[in-house]
Amino acid sequence: MQYQKHILITGGAGFIGSHLVRHFVRTYPQYRIINLDKLTYAGNLENLKDIDKAPNYHFIKGDICDDLMLAGLLPEYAINAIIHCAAESHVDRSISDPLAFVKTNVLGTVTLLQAARNHWKADMSDKLFYHISTDEVYGSLGAEGFFTEQTAYDPRSPYSASKASSDHFVRAYHHTYGLPVKLSNCSNNYGPYHFPEKLIPLCINNIIHQKPLPIYGKGENVRDWLFVEDHVRAIDLIFHKGKTGETYNIGGWNEWTNIDLVRELCRQMDQKLQREPGTSEKLITYVTDRAGHDLRYAIDATKLSEELGWKPSLQFEEGLSKTIDWYLANSEWLQHVTSGDYQHYYEHQYQQRS
Repeated sequence: MQYQKHILITGGAGFIGSHLVRHFVRTYPQYRIINLDKLTYAGNLENLKDIDKAPNYHFIKGDICDDLMLAGLLPEYAINAIIHCAAESHVDRSISDPLAFVKTNVLGTVTLLQAARNHWKADMSDKLFYHISTDEVYGSLGAEGFFTEQTAYDPRSPYSASKASSDHFVRAYHHTYGLPVKLSNCSNNYGPYHFPEKLIPLCINNIIHQKPLPIYGKGENVRDWLFVEDHVRAIDLIFHKGKTGETYNIGGWNEWTNIDLVRELCRQMDQKLQREPGTSEKLITYVTDRAGHDLRYAIDATKLSEELGWKPSLQFEEGLSKTIDWYLANSEWLQHVTSGDYQHYYEHQYQQRS
């Protein structure tokens, strides 16, 4: 088949990446989607079991820091667009191992940028490097105000500093070398296939097993929550209709303190598990706050809404309910992830084919 586009999605076995890969594979059969993932602890090919035999989908295990691999891959698959999702993304891990975040998020991004530049330098028309980033690059807000695309960067953790650096390099390659780029910075995502180290899937798993629900400090930190499929729809719009060289903020207009979010989660879980109301809330345990914990994030997505017509499709309570239902219906996936068994999927599915 003659494909209209050959798109490389990095980190496509991760949480956001797998939703993005699935969306593009199903929505655009005229595009060939190449999923490049290193398959670290958060990269799980079980996330994509339903599409891994699709004719327009191909998986490659590889590291974005491997310049020789990229130099061969981009021409071999005639890549004319890249959506860069691959990243180390957990703040707590960045505090304990900052160099891993520098390597993947900074050096990996620059290596990928350079590979794209070398591959496309003869003709950059109809090419695109789309970089997926985070609202955490903007730092922390007080009780009022929102992050806009003009907000100055003020990262407070090794994770957000590494993402801020990668954002700057993407823009630098655009201005210095003329590389066609787009960027988006999103708020906290939630939904199916989320690795259970993050707040919502961690609490769902712990409530199922009646284990403590650890809450930093007093639970007063505020986050803007976005259902992952709404994020993917926004990426699709920006990819196809956004302006080259521009940044778009993606947020849910949906702020919750951590403690209120967990209480709502407990309420819904008790109802779905047919437990006495208040049972799960007794599991809440306050723990010492983490270093440099940003108080509040909140995205102003007006630019995205006005220019491209995007808006969130779900209210948070509805999205949370759908998320809980998915985890309860996919206990085998959750068990594999928490036990580490999911890491064998690649060997079973892919190495046997070679």
